[in-house]
Amino acid sequence: MIRGWGTIDIDFRATIDRNGTITIPTIGSVVLAGAKAGDADDIIRNAVAKLYKGVTISVNFGQLRAITVYVVGQASRPGTYTVSSLSTLVTALFASGGPNANGSMRRVQVKRAGRVVTELDLYAFIAKGDKSADVKLQDGDSIYIPAAAGYVALVGKVNSPAVYELKTGSDTIESMLDFAGGMPVVADPRRAFLERIDPNKNRPRSVEQFALDTASLKRPLKDGDVLNITSITPEFSNAVILRGNVDQPVRAPFKPGMRVSDLIPSRDYLITRASVKRQNQVIAIGHDEQVTNEHADTIAARVGDLLDEVNWDYAVVERINRRDISVTLVPFNLGNVFANPGSADNVELQPGDTVTIFSQQDVAVPMDKRRVLVRVEGEVKVPGVYQMSAGETLQSLLAKAGGPTANAYLFGTAFHRETVRKEQEINLEKAARRLEAQLNREQSLSVANQQALASVNPQVLAAQQQAQAELARQKIARFRQLKPTGRIAFNLDPKERSFARLPQLKLENGDRLVVPAMPAFVHVFGAVNVESSSLWRPNTRVKDYLNVAGVTLDADVDQAFVIRADGSVVSRDTGSWLFGSIGGMEVMPGDSVVVPEKFDRETKWTKFLKGTREWAQIFANFGLGAAAIKTLKE
Repeated sequence: MIRGWGTIDIDFRATIDRNGTITIPTIGSVVLAGAKAGDADDIIRNAVAKLYKGVTISVNFGQLRAITVYVVGQASRPGTYTVSSLSTLVTALFASGGPNANGSMRRVQVKRAGRVVTELDLYAFIAKGDKSADVKLQDGDSIYIPAAAGYVALVGKVNSPAVYELKTGSDTIESMLDFAGGMPVVADPRRAFLERIDPNKNRPRSVEQFALDTASLKRPLKDGDVLNITSITPEFSNAVILRGNVDQPVRAPFKPGMRVSDLIPSRDYLITRASVKRQNQVIAIGHDEQVTNEHADTIAARVGDLLDEVNWDYAVVERINRRDISVTLVPFNLGNVFANPGSADNVELQPGDTVTIFSQQDVAVPMDKRRVLVRVEGEVKVPGVYQMSAGETLQSLLAKAGGPTANAYLFGTAFHRETVRKEQEINLEKAARRLEAQLNREQSLSVANQQALASVNPQVLAAQQQAQAELARQKIARFRQLKPTGRIAFNLDPKERSFARLPQLKLENGDRLVVPAMPAFVHVFGAVNVESSSLWRPNTRVKDYLNVAGVTLDADVDQAFVIRADGSVVSRDTGSWLFGSIGGMEVMPGDSVVVPEKFDRETKWTKFLKGTREWAQIFANFGLGAAAIKTLKE
């Protein structure tokens, strides 16, 4: 509807014809083809203004006329589509789903009255937003999508590696790279490889290598071509690399005459970031007693661990020999680099060299050069963490700690070593795997034997098998819960009181010495009526404590053993006891008497225990304390 008032009144309903034109009485024809609806007011106002001045124009559009178009050829959803009369080729393609897998995206045509009105390259539209070939559709138009003429693959260092469709024989390397978004900065234009197929040759496949210069970019591509663009080498032509136990690994520019001291000008460069983080770490100790003890133990373990100790004796320069593509190692003494910069250890560097600095954990140094931090606690005058010199012994440690107090209990002194603990853990895991394999074998044999009995109910059999398997899993899990302590038993005389009798054992980093006060109790565990802790009395024997606790009917008294306060284990097989009994052995403060049960039947668990030669050997081999008894009993 077109309304106008002023020097002339207009009230006219106009219809846009096929050519996009309307005809207004007294005004004439006005072309609206290709115009937006919002611009119609201005177009009609300008047309009226050419004849009449001072006229106000208002334009309202009624319902847009629908048109019918046909989508044919290699389309995703070919068929007849009713679209708005303002629709274009692009909007119709979106509505119909575009080409199928075999259809061309490069040559979409609009046919009108038997002739091709336009041919749209969707690559140009999608990649560059070029709609110059897009046209407004008319009623009865056909959108024809032909089959693709061929494909090429662009791989390697291109921004959008993919398979691309060829349009005509005029497609060049340059035009296809343009559609692929070009090449990244790391692409090597000096080396490109073109794989081509020529079915007319006896050997149809061939490959060419060339540089992407102006002439090569103009080369036409053919169906089946694969263009592979390589990347530049990641190697730096003028760099030396510092890595390892350093503040920050760097790639530094090489300068003629450059030496190791130029790459590492100060010892501060060897303080790692991890060390700085440990220095800056703050732990607040809580008021809760349990939390406080836990945190205090953690803090004590961290003392002396602020720095990653540098291996001053050995560092290395890795150098590539380009003549035979081999690597040469040039070791040097890092300490001499700082102590005597003019020494041969201050190696002159070459471009491409890599300098690696090691810590003492990376490459173990001799014992005499290792830092030794030892922890002593309990009944000594100054408990703490002490740095020891190479070759120092337990007596040296006690001297630094001020010596034992009057309450110190020599026989119960516990010495723990980390290397021993790790070895015990390995042995424990081996035993657990052996137990697991043995239990599985026994389980399989049991299943086979029971299945051979026709009288066994299958459901009952399945339930028994499941229960046995679960029991086996539980036993293995409990066995793996045992925690070796790394304790080394000194085997001192239980009544010895002089700490000078401690062995002359050289200390290692991480050793821990615990000097307890003399306990007042003796513990009795196992097949007894009452598991208890009884007061220790001088000259009291094992049998006396067993009489107090009372043994059960299934107790195997002959296999009873004592876990002594010094960590050693005594059984009838290890002691010189009359008639193989330890009942007459005098018990010392802190000892634990353990009475196992009899093995009345041959089970997988009892077979394992026999294989390890009794309970006592389990405790001795794995460095277990009395606390492990509860785990094994459950």
